[in-house]
Amino acid sequence: MNWIDLRSDTVTLPTEKMRNAMAEAELGDDVYGEDPSINHLQALAAGKLGKEAALFVPSGTMGNLAAVLAHCGRGDEVIMGDRAHTFLYEAGGVSALGGVHPHTVPNQTNGTLRIEDIRSAVRDNDVHFPKTKLLILENTHNNCGGVAVSREYMLKAASVAHESGLAVHLDGARIFNAAVEQDVPVDQLVSMVDSVTFCLSKGLCAPVGSVICGTKEFIAKAYRVRKQLGGGMRQAGVLAAAGIIALQEMVNRLSEDHQRAKVLAKGLTTIPGLRLDKGSPNTNMVYLELDKETGILASECAKLLKQEGILIGVTGERHLRLVCHYWIRDDHLEMVMKAFQRVFD
Repeated sequence: MNWIDLRSDTVTLPTEKMRNAMAEAELGDDVYGEDPSINHLQALAAGKLGKEAALFVPSGTMGNLAAVLAHCGRGDEVIMGDRAHTFLYEAGGVSALGGVHPHTVPNQTNGTLRIEDIRSAVRDNDVHFPKTKLLILENTHNNCGGVAVSREYMLKAASVAHESGLAVHLDGARIFNAAVEQDVPVDQLVSMVDSVTFCLSKGLCAPVGSVICGTKEFIAKAYRVRKQLGGGMRQAGVLAAAGIIALQEMVNRLSEDHQRAKVLAKGLTTIPGLRLDKGSPNTNMVYLELDKETGILASECAKLLKQEGILIGVTGERHLRLVCHYWIRDDHLEMVMKAFQRVFD
Protein backbone atom coordinates (compact mmCIF):
# COMPACT_ATOMS: atom_id res chain seq x y z
CA MET A 1 0.00 0.00 0.00
CA ASN A 2 1.16 3.56 -0.72
CA TRP A 3 0.74 5.02 2.74
CA ILE A 4 0.11 8.66 3.52
CA ASP A 5 2.44 8.64 6.49
CA LEU A 6 1.95 11.58 8.86
CA ARG A 7 3.36 9.92 11.97
CA SER A 8 6.61 11.90 11.85
CA ASP A 9 9.09 13.51 9.50
CA THR A 10 11.48 10.71 10.52
CA VAL A 11 9.70 8.51 7.96
CA THR A 12 11.05 10.53 5.03
CA LEU A 13 12.88 8.57 2.35
CA PRO A 14 15.94 9.89 0.51
CA THR A 15 15.28 11.65 -2.77
CA GLU A 16 16.47 10.24 -6.08
CA LYS A 17 19.30 12.75 -6.15
CA MET A 18 20.39 11.61 -2.69
CA ARG A 19 20.37 7.97 -3.75
CA ASN A 20 22.52 8.78 -6.77
CA ALA A 21 24.93 10.78 -4.63
CA MET A 22 25.18 7.89 -2.18
CA ALA A 23 25.98 5.46 -4.97
CA GLU A 24 28.70 7.72 -6.34
CA ALA A 25 30.14 8.98 -3.02
CA GLU A 26 33.90 9.28 -2.66
CA LEU A 27 34.85 7.23 0.38
CA GLY A 28 37.60 6.77 2.93
CA ASP A 29 38.02 5.71 6.56
CA ASP A 30 36.26 8.27 8.74
CA VAL A 31 37.81 7.03 12.00
CA TYR A 32 41.15 8.04 10.45
CA GLY A 33 39.51 11.30 9.32
CA GLU A 34 40.01 10.26 5.69
CA ASP A 35 36.47 10.10 4.32
CA PRO A 36 36.19 13.08 1.97
CA SER A 37 32.39 12.99 1.92
CA ILE A 38 32.20 13.06 5.71
CA ASN A 39 34.75 15.87 5.85
CA HIS A 40 32.78 17.85 3.25
CA LEU A 41 29.53 17.41 5.15
CA GLN A 42 31.11 18.45 8.44
CA ALA A 43 32.69 21.56 6.93
CA LEU A 44 29.41 22.46 5.22
CA ALA A 45 27.43 22.02 8.44
CA ALA A 46 29.86 24.05 10.54
CA GLY A 47 29.80 26.85 7.98
CA LYS A 48 26.03 26.98 7.77
CA LEU A 49 25.65 27.13 11.56
CA GLY A 50 28.50 29.56 12.06
CA LYS A 51 30.57 27.22 14.22
CA GLU A 52 34.25 26.27 14.06
CA ALA A 53 33.80 22.53 13.57
CA ALA A 54 31.26 19.74 13.22
CA LEU A 55 30.95 16.00 13.77
CA PHE A 56 28.70 13.52 11.95
CA VAL A 57 26.91 11.04 14.24
CA PRO A 58 24.45 8.23 13.48
CA SER A 59 21.51 9.78 15.35
CA GLY A 60 20.25 12.83 17.16
CA THR A 61 20.08 10.87 20.41
CA MET A 62 23.78 10.04 20.13
CA GLY A 63 24.50 13.64 19.18
CA ASN A 64 22.81 15.03 22.28
CA LEU A 65 24.39 12.40 24.50
CA ALA A 66 27.87 13.00 23.08
CA ALA A 67 27.40 16.74 23.58
CA VAL A 68 26.35 16.33 27.21
CA LEU A 69 29.28 14.01 27.93
CA ALA A 70 31.70 16.41 26.24
CA HIS A 71 30.43 19.26 28.41
CA CYS A 72 29.93 17.37 31.69
CA GLY A 73 31.62 14.81 33.92
CA ARG A 74 30.14 12.16 36.18
CA GLY A 75 28.19 13.75 39.01
CA ASP A 76 27.68 17.03 37.19
CA GLU A 77 24.19 18.41 36.63
CA VAL A 78 22.40 19.61 33.49
CA ILE A 79 19.34 21.88 33.48
CA MET A 80 16.65 20.98 30.94
CA GLY A 81 12.91 21.29 30.43
CA ASP A 82 10.54 18.70 31.84
CA ARG A 83 9.16 18.22 28.31
CA ALA A 84 12.56 18.16 26.61
CA HIS A 85 13.34 15.39 24.15
CA THR A 86 16.59 14.65 25.99
CA PHE A 87 14.66 14.12 29.22
CA LEU A 88 11.68 12.20 27.86
CA TYR A 89 12.74 10.27 24.79
CA GLU A 90 16.46 9.45 24.92
CA ALA A 91 16.30 6.45 27.29
CA GLY A 92 17.92 8.30 30.19
CA GLY A 93 21.26 8.07 28.44
CA VAL A 94 22.87 11.09 30.10
CA SER A 95 22.35 9.39 33.49
CA ALA A 96 22.76 5.74 32.51
CA LEU A 97 25.89 6.21 30.43
CA GLY A 98 27.32 9.48 31.65
CA GLY A 99 26.40 9.66 35.31
CA VAL A 100 25.07 13.17 34.65
CA HIS A 101 22.19 14.34 36.83
CA PRO A 102 19.19 15.97 35.08
CA HIS A 103 17.60 18.96 36.81
CA THR A 104 14.27 19.62 35.12
CA VAL A 105 12.33 22.87 35.19
CA PRO A 106 8.87 23.38 33.67
CA ASN A 107 8.61 24.02 29.97
CA GLN A 108 6.20 26.82 29.11
CA THR A 109 3.65 26.24 26.37
CA ASN A 110 5.86 28.11 23.89
CA GLY A 111 8.77 25.73 24.47
CA THR A 112 10.78 28.10 26.64
CA LEU A 113 12.03 27.83 30.21
CA ARG A 114 11.32 30.80 32.45
CA ILE A 115 14.49 32.83 32.89
CA GLU A 116 13.98 32.96 36.66
CA ASP A 117 13.62 29.15 36.71
CA ILE A 118 16.94 28.76 34.91
CA ARG A 119 18.64 31.16 37.29
CA SER A 120 17.23 29.49 40.40
CA ALA A 121 18.15 26.01 39.14
CA VAL A 122 21.87 26.80 39.16
CA ARG A 123 23.38 25.16 42.27
CA ASP A 124 25.42 26.95 44.89
CA ASN A 125 29.00 25.81 45.34
CA ASP A 126 28.18 23.38 48.12
CA VAL A 127 29.73 19.96 48.70
CA HIS A 128 26.24 18.49 49.12
CA PHE A 129 25.16 19.45 45.60
CA PRO A 130 26.11 18.31 42.11
CA LYS A 131 27.92 20.94 40.04
CA THR A 132 25.67 22.67 37.53
CA LYS A 133 27.52 22.60 34.21
CA LEU A 134 25.09 22.80 31.31
CA LEU A 135 21.77 24.20 30.09
CA ILE A 136 19.95 22.36 27.30
CA LEU A 137 17.44 24.22 25.13
CA GLU A 138 15.33 22.76 22.29
CA ASN A 139 14.30 24.42 19.01
CA THR A 140 11.87 23.64 17.48
CA HIS A 141 10.29 22.18 20.59
CA ASN A 142 8.69 18.88 19.66
CA ASN A 143 6.62 18.14 22.75
CA CYS A 144 5.37 21.71 22.96
CA GLY A 145 3.74 21.37 19.56
CA GLY A 146 6.67 21.89 17.21
CA VAL A 147 6.89 25.57 18.16
CA ALA A 148 9.83 27.67 16.96
CA VAL A 149 11.61 29.44 19.82
CA SER A 150 12.68 33.02 19.10
CA ARG A 151 16.24 34.28 18.84
CA GLU A 152 15.44 36.94 21.44
CA TYR A 153 14.56 34.28 24.00
CA MET A 154 17.57 32.16 23.10
CA LEU A 155 19.84 35.16 23.70
CA LYS A 156 18.32 35.82 27.12
CA ALA A 157 18.49 32.19 28.26
CA ALA A 158 22.06 31.73 27.05
CA SER A 159 23.13 34.98 28.69
CA VAL A 160 21.82 33.84 32.08
CA ALA A 161 23.54 30.47 31.68
CA HIS A 162 26.86 32.00 30.67
CA GLU A 163 26.72 34.52 33.52
CA SER A 164 26.43 31.53 35.86
CA GLY A 165 29.39 29.76 34.27
CA LEU A 166 27.31 27.21 32.35
CA ALA A 167 27.70 26.03 28.79
CA VAL A 168 24.59 25.92 26.57
CA HIS A 169 23.69 23.02 24.27
CA LEU A 170 20.84 23.23 21.78
CA ASP A 171 18.88 20.18 20.73
CA GLY A 172 18.23 21.63 17.30
CA ALA A 173 16.91 18.49 15.65
CA ARG A 174 14.60 20.72 13.59
CA ILE A 175 16.56 23.97 13.85
CA PHE A 176 16.17 24.60 10.12
CA ASN A 177 12.38 24.45 10.53
CA ALA A 178 12.72 27.07 13.26
CA ALA A 179 14.91 29.29 11.10
CA VAL A 180 12.61 29.04 8.07
CA GLU A 181 9.49 29.66 10.16
CA GLN A 182 10.94 32.85 11.65
CA ASP A 183 12.84 33.94 8.53
CA VAL A 184 16.03 34.14 10.59
CA PRO A 185 19.41 32.92 9.27
CA VAL A 186 20.16 29.66 11.03
CA ASP A 187 23.61 30.79 12.14
CA GLN A 188 21.97 33.73 13.93
CA LEU A 189 19.50 31.42 15.63
CA VAL A 190 22.34 29.38 17.17
CA SER A 191 25.01 32.05 17.56
CA MET A 192 24.56 32.21 21.34
CA VAL A 193 24.90 28.48 22.10
CA ASP A 194 28.14 26.59 22.71
CA SER A 195 27.03 23.49 20.85
CA VAL A 196 24.12 22.39 18.71
CA THR A 197 22.91 19.09 17.30
CA PHE A 198 20.67 19.01 14.22
CA CYS A 199 19.07 16.14 12.35
CA LEU A 200 19.55 15.31 8.69
CA SER A 201 16.99 12.52 8.58
CA LYS A 202 13.79 14.36 9.50
CA GLY A 203 12.49 17.15 7.29
CA LEU A 204 15.76 17.26 5.35
CA CYS A 205 15.10 13.71 4.03
CA ALA A 206 18.52 12.11 4.43
CA PRO A 207 18.23 8.44 5.43
CA VAL A 208 20.54 8.52 8.48
CA GLY A 209 22.42 10.90 10.66
CA SER A 210 22.78 14.07 12.69
CA VAL A 211 25.56 16.61 13.10
CA ILE A 212 27.02 18.22 16.23
CA CYS A 213 28.55 21.70 15.80
CA GLY A 214 30.70 23.73 18.16
CA THR A 215 34.25 24.91 18.78
CA LYS A 216 37.20 22.84 17.60
CA GLU A 217 38.05 22.00 21.20
CA PHE A 218 34.50 20.87 21.95
CA ILE A 219 34.24 18.77 18.78
CA ALA A 220 37.54 17.06 19.66
CA LYS A 221 35.97 15.98 22.96
CA ALA A 222 32.76 14.90 21.24
CA TYR A 223 34.82 12.90 18.72
CA ARG A 224 36.31 10.84 21.55
CA VAL A 225 32.89 10.36 23.15
CA ARG A 226 31.45 9.25 19.80
CA LYS A 227 34.10 6.55 19.64
CA GLN A 228 33.26 5.40 23.17
CA LEU A 229 29.59 5.17 22.23
CA GLY A 230 30.31 3.03 19.17
CA GLY A 231 29.59 5.79 16.72
CA GLY A 232 32.96 5.75 14.97
CA MET A 233 31.98 4.48 11.53
CA ARG A 234 34.29 3.71 8.64
CA GLN A 235 33.28 4.39 5.02
CA ALA A 236 30.31 6.41 6.19
CA GLY A 237 30.53 8.81 3.27
CA VAL A 238 27.68 6.91 1.64
CA LEU A 239 25.51 8.46 4.36
CA ALA A 240 27.20 11.85 4.32
CA ALA A 241 26.56 12.18 0.59
CA ALA A 242 22.82 12.29 1.25
CA GLY A 243 23.38 14.76 4.08
CA ILE A 244 25.23 17.11 1.74
CA ILE A 245 22.26 17.15 -0.64
CA ALA A 246 19.97 17.67 2.36
CA LEU A 247 21.81 20.83 3.42
CA GLN A 248 22.20 22.15 -0.10
CA GLU A 249 18.69 21.57 -1.42
CA MET A 250 16.16 20.64 1.27
CA VAL A 251 16.29 23.54 3.72
CA ASN A 252 14.52 26.26 1.73
CA ARG A 253 11.60 24.01 0.81
CA LEU A 254 10.67 23.39 4.49
CA SER A 255 8.24 26.31 4.22
CA GLU A 256 6.10 24.06 1.99
CA ASP A 257 5.71 21.62 4.88
CA HIS A 258 4.74 24.46 7.20
CA GLN A 259 2.12 25.72 4.77
CA ARG A 260 0.62 22.25 4.35
CA ALA A 261 0.39 21.91 8.13
CA LYS A 262 -1.63 25.15 8.21
CA VAL A 263 -3.97 23.90 5.49
CA LEU A 264 -4.39 20.57 7.25
CA ALA A 265 -5.10 22.21 10.59
CA LYS A 266 -7.68 24.56 9.11
CA GLY A 267 -9.50 21.74 7.35
CA LEU A 268 -9.52 19.32 10.28
CA THR A 269 -10.97 21.85 12.71
CA THR A 270 -14.10 22.09 10.59
CA ILE A 271 -14.90 18.53 11.69
CA PRO A 272 -17.02 18.39 14.87
CA GLY A 273 -15.18 16.58 17.65
CA LEU A 274 -11.71 17.72 16.62
CA ARG A 275 -9.83 20.69 18.01
CA LEU A 276 -6.29 21.94 17.72
CA ASP A 277 -3.92 21.27 20.61
CA LYS A 278 -0.58 22.74 21.75
CA GLY A 279 -1.06 25.93 19.78
CA SER A 280 -1.15 24.10 16.47
CA PRO A 281 -0.24 24.45 13.74
CA ASN A 282 3.41 25.13 14.52
CA THR A 283 6.02 24.71 11.79
CA ASN A 284 5.29 21.30 10.20
CA MET A 285 3.25 19.80 13.06
CA VAL A 286 -0.44 19.58 13.83
CA TYR A 287 -1.52 18.34 17.27
CA LEU A 288 -5.18 17.42 17.76
CA GLU A 289 -7.41 16.66 20.73
CA LEU A 290 -10.56 14.53 20.41
CA ASP A 291 -13.67 15.64 22.30
CA LYS A 292 -14.93 13.08 24.81
CA GLU A 293 -18.37 13.38 23.26
CA THR A 294 -17.15 11.66 20.11
CA GLY A 295 -16.74 8.39 22.01
CA ILE A 296 -13.62 7.70 19.93
CA LEU A 297 -10.18 7.23 21.45
CA ALA A 298 -7.04 8.31 19.63
CA SER A 299 -5.89 4.71 19.18
CA GLU A 300 -9.22 3.78 17.58
CA CYS A 301 -9.08 6.81 15.31
CA ALA A 302 -5.58 5.87 14.18
CA LYS A 303 -6.69 2.30 13.51
CA LEU A 304 -9.63 3.42 11.36
CA LEU A 305 -7.44 5.82 9.39
CA LYS A 306 -4.85 3.11 8.85
CA GLN A 307 -7.52 1.05 7.11
CA GLU A 308 -7.74 3.91 4.61
CA GLY A 309 -3.98 4.04 4.09
CA ILE A 310 -3.29 6.96 6.42
CA LEU A 311 -0.83 6.73 9.32
CA ILE A 312 -0.91 9.24 12.18
CA GLY A 313 0.79 9.51 15.57
CA VAL A 314 -1.01 8.75 18.84
CA THR A 315 0.32 11.00 21.62
CA GLY A 316 -2.26 10.35 24.32
CA GLU A 317 -5.64 8.79 25.03
CA ARG A 318 -7.39 11.56 23.09
CA HIS A 319 -4.44 13.21 21.42
CA LEU A 320 -2.96 12.88 17.93
CA ARG A 321 -0.01 14.30 16.01
CA LEU A 322 0.28 14.78 12.25
CA VAL A 323 3.59 15.87 10.73
CA CYS A 324 4.00 17.20 7.20
CA HIS A 325 7.16 16.49 5.24
CA TYR A 326 8.63 16.20 1.74
CA TRP A 327 6.56 13.13 0.82
CA ILE A 328 3.20 14.68 1.74
CA ARG A 329 1.60 16.28 -1.33
CA ASP A 330 -1.20 18.83 -1.62
CA ASP A 331 -3.65 16.19 -2.85
CA HIS A 332 -2.90 14.08 0.22
CA LEU A 333 -4.31 16.79 2.47
CA GLU A 334 -7.79 16.54 0.98
CA MET A 335 -7.67 12.76 1.24
CA VAL A 336 -6.71 12.97 4.92
CA MET A 337 -9.46 15.47 5.74
CA LYS A 338 -12.09 13.35 3.99
CA ALA A 339 -10.92 10.24 5.82
CA PHE A 340 -11.18 12.03 9.18
CA GLN A 341 -14.67 13.17 8.22
CA ARG A 342 -15.72 9.57 7.58
CA VAL A 343 -14.32 8.48 10.95
CA PHE A 344 -16.36 11.08 12.80
CA ASP A 345 -19.57 10.86 10.77
